[in-house]
Amino acid sequence: MSGIALLTIFVLSIFVGFEVVSKVSAVLHTPLMSGANAIHGVVLIGAIIVTGSSDTPLSLALGVFAIVLATVNLVGGFVVTERMLEMFKPKQPGKDAA
Repeated sequence: MSGIALLTIFVLSIFVGFEVVSKVSAVLHTPLMSGANAIHGVVLIGAIIVTGSSDTPLSLALGVFAIVLATVNLVGGFVVTERMLEMFKPKQPGKDAA
């Protein structure tokens, strides 16, 4: 595939992803985030595998960058999921909010 075709697919996927995620109700965000965390784990493993088979310094650098971004995305997803789950826990009496 040519670079223009790949760029077109990438841009269209951004628009489709935004539309799909923006239509999700607030009640479904936590299960959606859990599924997204699993996908991010697969992306991280894929980035590690592809980087391990890199031949040129440029592909190695891009692979390491992809690993860093995938790791940040995975950890951030777990942090957001944890914060969302905290919203559904009952408040404990006697604890002052800081």
